[in-house]
Amino acid sequence: MPDQAKFVTGSTMRHVAVMSSTGATGLLALFLVDLLDMYFISLLGEVELAAAIGFAGTILFFSTSVSIGLSIAQGALVSRYVGGGEREQAKDVAASVFVYSFIVGTLVATGILAFVDDILAMIGAHGEAAVKAKEYLIIILPSAPVLAVAMSAGAVLRAVGDARRSMYSTLAGGAVNAIFDPLFIFGLSMGVEGAASASVLARFAVFGVAFYCLNKHYQFIRMPDWNKVASNLTPVFAIALPAVMTNIATPVAMHL
Repeated sequence: MPDQAKFVTGSTMRHVAVMSSTGATGLLALFLVDLLDMYFISLLGEVELAAAIGFAGTILFFSTSVSIGLSIAQGALVSRYVGGGEREQAKDVAASVFVYSFIVGTLVATGILAFVDDILAMIGAHGEAAVKAKEYLIIILPSAPVLAVAMSAGAVLRAVGDARRSMYSTLAGGAVNAIFDPLFIFGLSMGVEGAASASVLARFAVFGVAFYCLNKHYQFIRMPDWNKVASNLTPVFAIALPAVMTNIATPVAMHL
């Protein structure tokens, strides 16, 4: 990793333009995964299946919004330490947020699965659509911690100024989903379960590419120091909690 932080020199406008455009593209790629699921399922011609993906997507949007909030905290703190030349502290914060992301992702997924029937009923899913939405969620939600950590890894890449590789990780997920969706849904006749399985593979692709880039190009992957994981809790969640609340406001408000 170079000694000079990327954002302390050069054109501010260029930095903003590059980071915002690549970040937006990366987020769109994440949500494109759900859109592809709905598109391929719709080709089966069964309205209930398409509705099931829509209901499940609303719930997944809530889960993803929590992960986005944690990645915002990751990016804010890591970039501050990198800019200040404190790379070891940046690595410690990154490792801590990876732990928090995994734990929070696990808790959110477990909570949703525990009350999945009630949540689906609350957002208006009934009958066959509710049954298929539940089948989709049962397959994909266990991978929520993987996506949460992957998004935090992408935030670290952006924090060190490598917006391009951060974008590549999410684009890799979209590509994997585009390949395996039709294979599972039509080739193996798996229907909704196939769409969910393809999305799980896509999440692992995002995780794999992001972590590979962090380790190969920046040596930013380290085992967490549990004392520092504890000490970093307050500064991380001081940023993460407002960001999480802001992000979940949209899916919650849609169904009030």
